Amino acid sequence: MHALYITHPQVRIDPAVPVPEWGLSDIGAERVREASRLPWAHALGRIVSSAETKAIETARILSQTSGAAIDIIETMHENDRSATGFLPPPEFEKAADWFFAHPQKSFHGWERAIDAQARIVDAVRAVLDRHDPQQPIAFVGHGGVGTLLKCHIEGRGISRSKDQPPGGGNLFRFSIADFSLAAASPTCDWTAMETWQG
Repeated sequence: MHALYITHPQVRIDPAVPVPEWGLSDIGAERVREASRLPWAHALGRIVSSAETKAIETARILSQTSGAAIDIIETMHENDRSATGFLPPPEFEKAADWFFAHPQKSFHGWERAIDAQARIVDAVRAVLDRHDPQQPIAFVGHGGVGTLLKCHIEGRGISRSKDQPPGGGNLFRFSIADFSLAAASPTCDWTAMETWQG
């Protein structure tokens, strides 16, 4: 059986609101609704979500058609960037490039990439260790830690070259049985959630 890692799609950017509290934009919510109508979404037996608002909103829309229970895991949050607060998109992209290029260093107080990777890998492993491998499962989270998880699954060094396409709302699939191996290629690379046919 396989697991999915799904990133939330577009959000409402509000510099006055802490980033973990941002919700989905109208476009983002509609993309999840489109995805929720597909067979793969109907088949989900369990959804595990980050505790950030945008991830929970994504998980709730997906659960409406599948009826899957949602578990919220605090440690699945995005890499901690609270030290710098909101950064305008051009500055954020430069910071993200630096974050992935220097995984053992902190960008102005951000959580280091190696630490964020260890956190998301441990969170996913803890869930899968107690999960019925015959039950379809989806992890709903974020692009940064999702990329770090993907690098781990592939047995590759941390690199932004493995990042999802712009806009979020993408998924990749990986084997539950192979998760603990040193290297296991995802069985589906980043794909827009509303176009993936499973």
